[in-house]
Amino acid sequence: MSHFPIKHPSLSLHISLCFLLLVTTSAKHQHTHKTSFACDPKNEKTRNLPFCKTNIPISERVNDLIGRLTLHEKVQLLGNKAAAVPRLGIKRYEWWSEALHGVSNVGPGTMFGGEFPGATSFPQVITTTASFNASLWEEIGRVVSDEARAMYNRGMGGLTYWSPNVNILRDPRWGRGQETPGEDPVVAAKYAASYVIGLQGTDGDRLKVAACCKHYTAYDLDNWAGVDRFHFNAMVSKQDIVDTFDIPFRACVMEGKVASVMCSYNQVNGIPTCADPRLLKGTIRGAWRLNGYIVSDCDSVGVFYDNQHYTSTPEEAAADAIKAGLDLDCGPFLSVHTENAIQRGILKEADINGALINTITVQMRLGMFDGEPSAQPYGHLGPSDVCTHAHQELALEAARQGLVLLKNHGPSLPLSPRRHRTVAVIGPNSDVTLTMIGNYAGVACGYVTPLQGIGRYAKTIHQQGCANVACADDVLFGGAIDAAKQADATILIMGLDQSVEAEFRDRAGLLLPGKQQELISRVAMASRGPTIVVLMSGGSVDISFANNDQRIGGIVWAGYPGQAGGAAIADVLFGAHNPGGKLPMTWYPQEYLTNLPMTTMGMRSDLSKGYPGRTYRFYKGPVVYHFGHGLSYTDFTHTIVEAPTTIAVPVDGRHHSNTTVSSRAIRVTHARCSKLSISVHVDVKNTGSKDGSHTLLVYSRPPAVHWAPHKQLVAFEKVHVPARSQKRLQIRIHVCKYLSVVDKAGIRRIPMGDHSLHIGDTKHTISLQAETLGIIKS
Repeated sequence: MSHFPIKHPSLSLHISLCFLLLVTTSAKHQHTHKTSFACDPKNEKTRNLPFCKTNIPISERVNDLIGRLTLHEKVQLLGNKAAAVPRLGIKRYEWWSEALHGVSNVGPGTMFGGEFPGATSFPQVITTTASFNASLWEEIGRVVSDEARAMYNRGMGGLTYWSPNVNILRDPRWGRGQETPGEDPVVAAKYAASYVIGLQGTDGDRLKVAACCKHYTAYDLDNWAGVDRFHFNAMVSKQDIVDTFDIPFRACVMEGKVASVMCSYNQVNGIPTCADPRLLKGTIRGAWRLNGYIVSDCDSVGVFYDNQHYTSTPEEAAADAIKAGLDLDCGPFLSVHTENAIQRGILKEADINGALINTITVQMRLGMFDGEPSAQPYGHLGPSDVCTHAHQELALEAARQGLVLLKNHGPSLPLSPRRHRTVAVIGPNSDVTLTMIGNYAGVACGYVTPLQGIGRYAKTIHQQGCANVACADDVLFGGAIDAAKQADATILIMGLDQSVEAEFRDRAGLLLPGKQQELISRVAMASRGPTIVVLMSGGSVDISFANNDQRIGGIVWAGYPGQAGGAAIADVLFGAHNPGGKLPMTWYPQEYLTNLPMTTMGMRSDLSKGYPGRTYRFYKGPVVYHFGHGLSYTDFTHTIVEAPTTIAVPVDGRHHSNTTVSSRAIRVTHARCSKLSISVHVDVKNTGSKDGSHTLLVYSRPPAVHWAPHKQLVAFEKVHVPARSQKRLQIRIHVCKYLSVVDKAGIRRIPMGDHSLHIGDTKHTISLQAETLGIIKS
């Protein structure tokens, strides 16, 4: 979700004031009812109406309800603050709630207080993704939806959550990169489907809560060099849309069966996403068969009228959005202007009916028209199911799994509570709480700061070193240096926070802010014990200086590790947990940005123009740390014990033509794909003395095709292997889905010839060969 754009000059204060406004005003809008949203069994006027009958199909119930509504009542249901219909016993409903990494109070649909002082706050998405553990992602979703349902049952929340954010982290400067599953489309797609399944449940057509994948599409710029998201026109090739930006959303809809998709603020190739029928009706609902509703980002319809001047009148904007496939407006625009659009003849009431079918169907799948919440399948959930010990332990475990060991010179880590009895804890992020949970968070159950976590293992000497992450001066350096001289080990907890990277705040560069680098170097020079740097950040940071400095023994990236972040950091630093996280994004040097405007959307490099390309799939230059980098306190080896060397790709004879096979790349739509997969058996051996979890990353290098990526991730698997033992994994790779590439026209093709699979240092070649079925036609 996003803020309403600030248009009036008198409101041009920092955009974070919108959060304050939402939190303070949401008390007025909170759901104080503990009875049914509609179809109250005690209401004799409505309880026997067909739309209240649970024994008839939902489609019939929805049509019955819509048939009873007046035009004005229908229009008042098109915004996130859907009006009540008292004569039909329907209460007002706030659609906007957030659950990016825990139930949040950013949207006005959810309130904390009373029986619900807080909710479990998991690590920010970029950190959780670093675990590369799909079962963990789904389990977090399940816990979050337990807590969301519990709050709904007591009238403190809604059931429609506009999460997750599955945009690709295209540029390391993006302030909202922290909310995303990183730069790789396969990882982002798996995260999207897993988290959505966790949130929505697996009870057939019934929904536990309704999730929403956002922001569709090519949305990854907020405010950079004078260009903001309300005015940005993303010029994107068909190739990059299909090959990169669409992949997580497609998986969200087709694999996760998500109940909603949100269109974004920006234009794509000159058309606002929320007014583009090819994107909404054509792709989301048509090609992907969304079973749910499409919602705008907050005030997006108003943005393309007021800011982008895409239409001449507000009525035309409302008509364009609804006819394009928009069902619900976050904001009041449609509720204000849709009736006039119908009166002007540019929109039909049938179009409104179509939108309401999609939104009300989701409400009915949630059980909102089934009577008392307490009588429904999730009606038993209440305050005792929020912030449980198990939920908080899961938050701690997620943080542990998401931490990434970037450097371990010596090795310097893990520290020993016996040998490192006194530890200097230094840095602006050393004793923080809110910083650890990042953005789109709620009120956490409680916090364990890094200082508190380390204090469980050793005596601490605490010095901030910098007043805040801006680190504008060296006034506090002296105390930090003295602490490092006295201690057996020094831990610097540095990095970023929401003052540096946030919604509507993209970074200008990749270096640590202010004098942080100077503080780290001076403390490392003075420290009499090992010096360890822990970084909190959502985006990547150029810390080449620390990586190259032998006085700095270890570097750990913590992302924004959630409410238990301090405990997880300490557990990793002192060896109670063996780190196994991997970076879900490339860490670039500052020089990478030299010829790279954020506004240039192309993924592939163009060396003739000095354009370096984006993400590990298309960029070949120097990096600080590569995608998938992450060390352990033990060593793992891989052996491919069984894999095919040749795979026949069956092609329908009707499509065997010069355009299909002679080009050495078969259209996916011309191949028989359904059962075409490769099975690779891999032995993962832990050769060290510590138990550990390992992330198996399987890459493919396709045959040389000028529009193919250098390499691409085709599978990943998390496995726990005890010390000095091994486990065998079976990896299945769907040929059409993962060994295909996308040509310049946006057509997905399977290159024939040798595909090289890479697992660590192990390689295996598989030759794909076309096999024609049926009659060959020229």
